[in-house]
Order: sequence, then structure tokens, then C-alpha cells
Amino acid sequence: MPSLKLTLSDALKTAMKAREAETVSVLRSLQSAIKQIEIDTRTELDDAQVLGVLEKQLKQRKESITAFTAAGRQDLADKEQAEATILSGFLPAALTDSELDALIEAEIQSQGASSVKDMGKVMNALRPQIMGKADTAAVSARIKARLSS
Repeated sequence: MPSLKLTLSDALKTAMKAREAETVSVLRSLQSAIKQIEIDTRTELDDAQVLGVLEKQLKQRKESITAFTAAGRQDLADKEQAEATILSGFLPAALTDSELDALIEAEIQSQGASSVKDMGKVMNALRPQIMGKADTAAVSARIKARLSS
């Protein structure tokens, strides 16, 4: 399976050939963010780290959509939504509720978690498994609900 950076690069080339200006712009922005982190840390990002950057970019778009909608700027909200859709295409398939519950339950058992105080351990162990496949805030809420009962 090719690396995520290579997949992004190939998608950028394809979008350039097809003259899809918006897709080119979004992918260049994403690659720029990845490159900036690589320069700052002086390391090559692996797929998990690139996925983290992708999720961060997607989260920024979603926050912008909310802000633009609240300000009555539907034109800008629509633009951000289109960009978010492009970025979402590079995320892995989302976990179903049952798969997510199974992962959470298995991790709670392996960590021996029994109270909300153990939530951090469970969340830190789950984070690499759910990266890009589930919203961390939603997973955190599920863990808290499970440990509270």
C-alpha cells in the first residue's frame, strides 16, 4: 500500500492535469502544512503523523463552516464545506459504532480500567487505533460514559 504522502502527491498531479483548481488548492495547502511540520521537526512524517495533519486541517474547515454559518456568510461556508469534502476523501473508512464499542471494551479490559480516573490511559492506548477512523471527542465521551456506569 502506498504511503499517504505519495497518495496525496498523486492526487495533486491528477487534479492538476484535470484542471480542478479547488482540489489543487486544497491539496497544495495540505502538502504545505505537512512540509512545514517536517521542516520544523527535521523529520520525515509517517502515515500516522500525516493523518494527524489531515485531521487537523479537516477540523479547521469544520470550525470555519460553523463560524461562517453563524456570521451569515453561506458562500464562504459552502467553499469550506467543499474543501472539507475533498480532505475527507483521504481519510480511512470510519469505524462503525459496534466496532468502536468493541475496541473501547477491549482496551478497558486490557488496561484494567474501572473508573473515570483511568480514562486517560484508555484514550491514549486507543488513539493510534482510531486515528482518522473516528472522532476523538466522540470516543472520549463513549469511554467516559462506559467508565461512569
